[in-house]
Order: sequence, then structure tokens, then C-alpha cells
Amino acid sequence: MNLAHLLARTARVAPERTAIAYGERELFTYGELASRVASIAGALRGSMGLRTGDRVALCLANCPSYLELLYGIWHAGLVAVPINHKLHPRELAFVLEDSTAALLFVDGYPGDDGQLWRAGAPGLRIISVTDPDYRRLTSGDALAVLPRQPDDLAWLFYTSGTTGRPKGVMLSQRNLLAMTLAYFPDVDQAMPEDSILYAAPMSHGAGMYNFPHVLVGARHVLPESGSFAAPEILSLSQRFGRVSLFAAPTMVRRLVEEVAAQGGDCRGIKTIVYGGGPMYREDIRRALDVLGNRLVQIYGQGESPMTITALARHHLADRTHARYLERIASVGVRHSVVEVVVADTEDQALPTEETGEVLVRGETVMSGYWRNPEATAATLRNGWLHTGDLGCLDADGFLTLKDRSKDLIISGGANIYPREVEEVLLRHPAVVEVAVVGRPSIEWGEEAVAFVVCRPDSSAPVAELDRLCLASIARFKRPKDYLFVSALPKNNYGKVLKSELRRRWARQGED
Repeated sequence: MNLAHLLARTARVAPERTAIAYGERELFTYGELASRVASIAGALRGSMGLRTGDRVALCLANCPSYLELLYGIWHAGLVAVPINHKLHPRELAFVLEDSTAALLFVDGYPGDDGQLWRAGAPGLRIISVTDPDYRRLTSGDALAVLPRQPDDLAWLFYTSGTTGRPKGVMLSQRNLLAMTLAYFPDVDQAMPEDSILYAAPMSHGAGMYNFPHVLVGARHVLPESGSFAAPEILSLSQRFGRVSLFAAPTMVRRLVEEVAAQGGDCRGIKTIVYGGGPMYREDIRRALDVLGNRLVQIYGQGESPMTITALARHHLADRTHARYLERIASVGVRHSVVEVVVADTEDQALPTEETGEVLVRGETVMSGYWRNPEATAATLRNGWLHTGDLGCLDADGFLTLKDRSKDLIISGGANIYPREVEEVLLRHPAVVEVAVVGRPSIEWGEEAVAFVVCRPDSSAPVAELDRLCLASIARFKRPKDYLFVSALPKNNYGKVLKSELRRRWARQGED
């Protein structure tokens, strides 16, 4: 089993079909892409001297070279280490040192020309995809696809590290193939005439959706901007049609605002798969109103990539269902390749509607953390992946997430789930984003406080926010304080850094 066979198969069946487009320009067919990949693999094993299982890191913005490098790495029997290109050099140095990468591909030499990276990884070789050396890699002697075993490591994914140093999630050939096959029944029916557009970082979830689209021979579109720009997304979707993309909730909101404000044409978009953070009920309703029935939600973690639950297009569109509002606030039903339970602290399944930790097991769950047996033992216990997320299941199998276990607020012995409070505050017309965290309280142990971002030239008086809360949730859940900010701190994948917000409150208390 080698993931590179997915590309090789499609290249044999449909070599003339367009594989990669950069902006509106179609660059390579599947036949040409497979040829370049085989040459890259030949160079990695030949002139580069790499051996089976060696790690090759990619620190690139989304670009046409990304896919051919990924498949070249697997073709050669090596392990891909995709890294967010926005990391600080010190963060990058940690990943390179921890993964013991032998080779790093970049799209330039920013800052210190890689000296800091090399300090963390002695002997590391760095190649820029803009250099002549790289062009020679794509046209040399070809190598046949090397065999790999199902449980061999394929993708070493480093977590975002919002609460500490990143951990290397070990994803096997089997994990990623199971994730790929689950896309078709659980997320969307990819077709040869489709295009997958990479608007979010390919080092993360967006890149993992290459597999089903390679499998069917769809087109892979790289925006020339290298980032998420709503007007560019709409323009490219009109150019190619039947475009699918993965987007974080913040990206979906930006696309909705572009279409609503400018009257943009979104008919070329087939599917928007959203995930990677909470999408609030009011945001979902507005997105459906503006974009139409084009949304699918997935819930996953790096430890079970893109595959824990999915909220299907037809569930989001069925406004006549008696539990519609509850369903669209959920993250859907379990993927076909995993089991999901909500459990107590003893890992015993809880009855429906009771809140506990979300546990997962199945073909997509990682084998563990790279060189970190302690973290592996803490997360993979009793045969289950412990997600650290709190949620509850309803009688129909829909999972609703309450919050991360570390974000739970316990006030006077009662649980406050920040997301529940955030959903209420977002009903105020002036509020565009909100994050609720806990702060220490002498009287209650903890109490809820809210960071609020308002729309430009708008305001949300505290009295009005209080009234919203008192009309919808228990009084003890109402934030005891509000701080109005211009933006919420986020990591490179768009997730709100609640740990940073808690530190802000702590610093205020010290002033």
C-alpha cells in the first residue's frame, strides 16, 4: 500500500486530464504530473541519498510544487512533514529538530537564510522550489513506486501547539487511505469534472482533501495569491465551475460577506467543507441564506484527520425538520470508518444528551505521537482516542460539541460551556466575533468573561448583552465582565487562542 499509487492509477487511466492549475492557467496533466513525481522520487533516492522512512519537510505557501512534492516523497518510500509556512523560525526549528528531517523544501530563504533552522537540525539540506536545483529534480531519471506497508508512517503532522509545544501526529498509509475513502459517503461525491481549490493551508486539512480528488482525476487549483481572497475564490469558481474547497469558519464568513455586499456570483462553487473551529448557528443560517445549499461540516483532529463526524448537505438544508436548529448547531453524525462515544471519566459511555468527553476509535486514528510515549499513553487509552472535546449525542446520533475540556468553566460547582454563551452573544447585530473564557474568582472559583469584537461603526452596550443572556441562559452563565477588542488572537489556522485571552485577563489583574 502506497498513497502514490492513487496518482499513478489516475495517470494511467486519464493521462490527458488537467491535474494542476495555477490561477486560471492549467499547468500539468495527470500524465505530466506523474512523470514529474517519478523524477522527484528518483532524485530523492538517488542524488539525495535518502532511505525508506526518512522525513522530508515542506515549508511552503500553497503553490503548484506542493502536490508533486507530497507524492514524490511517498513515491520514494519517505515520510512527508508538512509545516505551516507562517511559523516563526524558532517554531520551525523545533519541528525540524523533533522530526529529524533530512531535507527541507521552502519557497525562498527568508530572514536568516535558514541558519536558525540548520542550527536545530544539523546536516539538514534545504532546497527552494524557486531554484534551478529544484527544476532539475523534476526532469531526471524516474523511479518506480516503492512498496509500503499499511501501518508505515506517511504523514507526520505537527499539532498547532496552542497549549504547549507541538506534537508530531503519526499518520500511516492506512489512516490516510481510510480518510480518503470516507470522503465519498460521508462528505461529498467528488467527480472527475470537479475542481478542488486550495484556499486554506495545504499543510493542514485542506491538503488532506487532495486524495479523493486525485483518486477521481479532478483538477487541483492553486490561487495565485497563495492565500484566501474571497473575490479571487469567486472568480476562479466561475472560471472552472464545480469547485470544492475546505475553509475555516472565519473564511466562510468572509466569503459570505463578499457575496452579500458585492452581489458576487457563487454558482461555480459546488461544495464548501467547513471545519477547524466552531461555526455558530447564526453564522450557519446566514451562510446558507447567502450561499445556498453548498455547505458540509466536518469535525476531526490531526489525531483522526478530517474524520470524526460530518454534518451532511441535506441535513443543513432540511429546514422543515423538527430539530433543525439543534442539528445545524451540531457537528453531525460519525464517519463511516470510526466509532464515536461520549464517555465519563472512566471511559464509560454516557446516555444520550449527557455531556462527557468525545472518544473515537477506527481506521483513521493515529498510531501515536512521534517520539513522545508519554503523550501517546495519555491520549490513546483503553483502545480510544481521547479528543479532549466535550460533547453530547442525541438519540439520532448527532454530536454537539460543548467545548474543549480545558475551556470548561466551573463556577460555584456548576459547569459553564463557553460556546453556549458565545452563541447567545452572537445574536446581537453589532457582534461579529466573541470568545468566552474563565477567570479566577474568590467567591465562585471561576467566572465567565467575554471578549467581544463589534462590526465597524457599531457598538454593543453591556446592558444589551446582559439582557440577551438573561433571556436565554441561566443567570450564573452570564459573563461577569466584557472586554471589547478589535480582533481575537488566533493561530495560523484561524483557531482562537483562548489561552492567550486568559493571560490577558491575568495581566489586567496585575496592573
